Amino acid sequence: MSLRYLKEAVANNENEKLIRYVRLHLGDGNEAAGRKEIDKAWVEALKLLLDVPPTDREFILGTLNNQTPATLAHLYFHLHFYFVQRSGGWIHDGTL
Repeated sequence: MSLRYLKEAVANNENEKLIRYVRLHLGDGNEAAGRKEIDKAWVEALKLLLDVPPTDREFILGTLNNQTPATLAHLYFHLHFYFVQRSGGWIHDGTL
């Protein structure tokens, strides 16, 4: 899928095309594997929050309030990959 294809999907509000791109990308061409990758990241993040541990909320809120949407999007992807790696189920052949 090309950048033009993705930009057209955004312009036409075709979110399913964007979601499919993410699944294919995260699954190394396999949409079902991509779904599993997304699920792994959510599960790992949820496990860490079950005991309601102390967290640096000031840092979190400051980051959300003081960074650009593009920077936050980049952070989101890094966090996703962090939690997938933490799950022990890393399927990708490279590193960030």
